[in-house]
Amino acid sequence: MIQRSMKMDDRCLLFFVRSPEKGNVKSRLAAAIGDELTVKLYKSFVLQMLSTLKKGNFPFYICFYPKDAMKNLKRWLGNQFHYIPQMGADLGERMRNGFTEAFQMGFKRVVLIGSDIPDLPLEFIQEAFTSLEQKDAVIGPAYDGGYYLIGFKDETFSPQVFEGIAWGTRTVFDETVKKIKRFRRLAHILPYQRDMDTVEDLKYLALKRPFNPS
Repeated sequence: MIQRSMKMDDRCLLFFVRSPEKGNVKSRLAAAIGDELTVKLYKSFVLQMLSTLKKGNFPFYICFYPKDAMKNLKRWLGNQFHYIPQMGADLGERMRNGFTEAFQMGFKRVVLIGSDIPDLPLEFIQEAFTSLEQKDAVIGPAYDGGYYLIGFKDETFSPQVFEGIAWGTRTVFDETVKKIKRFRRLAHILPYQRDMDTVEDLKYLALKRPFNPS
């Protein structure tokens, strides 16, 4: 188990990142614009989100996939971050295991985000942590039917919410919320955000603010 080496804080953010290699990131986007440009874009997404996270006052870990990619990630991002490998056969299992490990490390409120929302406001993450003072869970819906953020506090964590989900479909958010309610958990719902999965999403981002993939 990864040792908790940060200053004492009951909060922890898990930043789920894929190793930026051809064929390993954003398959739908790569089919439209090619692997090389997709990798450049994905690396920009990660760097922009890290810039946002570093402005927060909460500890965070880079949770990387695949599990043998640490050397590549450290070569790219540096040694100043804390890294944890994602462990599990599918996304749901990897997220479940990430939460389990964070709670075993002693954190009380844990929030997990993906790495393809470069314009994610820091305020949304702060709102997520604050909501867990009163609510059992927090979730941020994405316009494509998935979610960009999910969080729990330790005493109300329900790992079953990650089981039996049809990942990558437009029903992921709805299915997850139903499971949270089934376990009698109260969830805080954040505002909708847009994942960067398609050319249309990139056009939206370009209109919202200047974006340079280099």
